[in-house]
Amino acid sequence: MEHELLVECRKRMDKTIAALEADLAKVQTGRANPALLEDIKVDYYGTPTPLKHIAHITAPDPDLLVVRPFDRSQIGAMEKAIAAADLGLNPQNDGNVIRIKVPRLSEERREELVKLVKKRGEEAKVALRNIRREYKEKFDDMKDEGALPEDDHRRLREQLDKITHEYTEKVDEIVEAKAQQMRTL
Repeated sequence: MEHELLVECRKRMDKTIAALEADLAKVQTGRANPALLEDIKVDYYGTPTPLKHIAHITAPDPDLLVVRPFDRSQIGAMEKAIAAADLGLNPQNDGNVIRIKVPRLSEERREELVKLVKKRGEEAKVALRNIRREYKEKFDDMKDEGALPEDDHRRLREQLDKITHEYTEKVDEIVEAKAQQMRTL
């Protein structure tokens, strides 16, 4: 059975991987994906609110996003927020819905996005290493307090390094898959 601190560590590392995957889903791949717009903050009656909470976002075509606001009086604020999000998208408002044509990515833009994906992967690795450091310190403190024998301390630190290596490889796989997806579109 795995030590309770290692189980806790795995849970935190799983959350880091899930956050990376959610973050990478928002990176534009040249295809319309509602995740691109979901977390854009709209000034909704003075409160910054994620677009997904105030509108229905769909991708009826591979190169088109449609935003259907729940409150049509806020369509202008939504259009302004999408344009200001710096995603390279040009929203068109017809009074009822916002249509956004997702442009094909140029080779240069794809390479910029691949670099962005790799940067986010490195940030996830840093987060994993910070989690590892935190748990190493917990094991060291337990050893110093006499609650953890030397052999168990060494074994737990080795397991912690093994877990961290496993999750770092997952990050590399996720980043490489996303980069490959962006290069082939």
